[in-house]
Amino acid sequence: MIRLNLNTKKNLTIGVMVLAISVFIYAFTSAENETEKQESGMAALPVEVAKPIYESITEWDEYTGRFEASSRVEVRARVSGFLEKVNFQDGELVKKGQTLFVIDQRPYRIALDEAKANYAQALASLKTAQDNFERVESLRETGALSIEEYDRRKQALVHAEASIQLAQAKVDNAKLNLEFTEVKAPISGLVSRDRVNEGNIIDGGSANSTVLTTIVATSPIHFYFTGSESDYLKYVRLARNGERGEARSEALPVFIKLLDEDEFVHEAKMDFVDNEIDMNSGTIESRAVLENKDHLLEPGMYGKAKLVGSEEHKAMMVPDEIIGTNQSIRYIYTLSDDNQVVSKAVTLGPLHSNGLRIVRGGISPDDKVIVNNLQKIRPGMVVSPSQVAIQGEVNNLTAVAQAD
Repeated sequence: MIRLNLNTKKNLTIGVMVLAISVFIYAFTSAENETEKQESGMAALPVEVAKPIYESITEWDEYTGRFEASSRVEVRARVSGFLEKVNFQDGELVKKGQTLFVIDQRPYRIALDEAKANYAQALASLKTAQDNFERVESLRETGALSIEEYDRRKQALVHAEASIQLAQAKVDNAKLNLEFTEVKAPISGLVSRDRVNEGNIIDGGSANSTVLTTIVATSPIHFYFTGSESDYLKYVRLARNGERGEARSEALPVFIKLLDEDEFVHEAKMDFVDNEIDMNSGTIESRAVLENKDHLLEPGMYGKAKLVGSEEHKAMMVPDEIIGTNQSIRYIYTLSDDNQVVSKAVTLGPLHSNGLRIVRGGISPDDKVIVNNLQKIRPGMVVSPSQVAIQGEVNNLTAVAQAD
């Protein structure tokens, strides 16, 4: 039986451990080399690259606002009385001068008859005063009449003449009140419902009179929106430099889209800019006017408007979805000459009317920007590029800008 001493056992154990470690290191190294061989043999990731669109454009600024009637009237009676008749259907189109309500006319006819009778009495009194004065006028020259009597009859004539004017004014007022018993439409437009039904007593003739209904004129219709003080200054400076029309004196084009529309299909003209900046909000109100012959647009509707925000200039544009974000930094992946991915920080402008994002700086028109597989690439990676072209959307604003 072979017996190993303590040192021999210890050396044997160390030898086994060294052998095991050597085998592990060899196996790991071989696997790593095999992985590198496999990676080096893999094809580079295919990506699509394109040059930014670089062309002359006119920028458009976008605002939100609401439609308002070009004219709105609260219909009130100018005399009080019993509401006898309603002469319209709720919501119909009425013409200016059309009779909408009729107030009981009998009290006002009686008042007119009384005024006419008073006028007739005043006319008779005037005739008497004139006859009396004419009789004494010839006697004055002969001295057969006292000065006091002459003055008395002359004053009576003047009083009678004034009385006839007063009586005539009362007749005119009675006629006017009788006319006011027919409440007529002051403007043409769409009438609301009758807020007071037949058979009610209404007040009239004051600012607190009963509101009978309302009428709104919606063709043309107004669109109101507000812009910031900085926007206002930008437009003023552009106008003074001859790079844009003057908003207050020129009918600048405005394009509007509704809540359910994707494009700005309603064309309007700017016709008003307010005369001061609102001290609370720091904004200034503007108005555009547009035709509404089909009455699609209603007061109170929400909309978005675009108007010219710059002169024509050269600009680079790329799809908005290829722009990445790293905290506050915006970047675009581009391709170097040796097909490596390069990240470039960019300064962005607004979305243009063709749906592309304006790039103010950070890339050049000759850069090749990567437009796909953006989640799979990273800076320094070698890729396999294929050339494509960036396509922008075509809409009415693009067509207008090109025509200009």
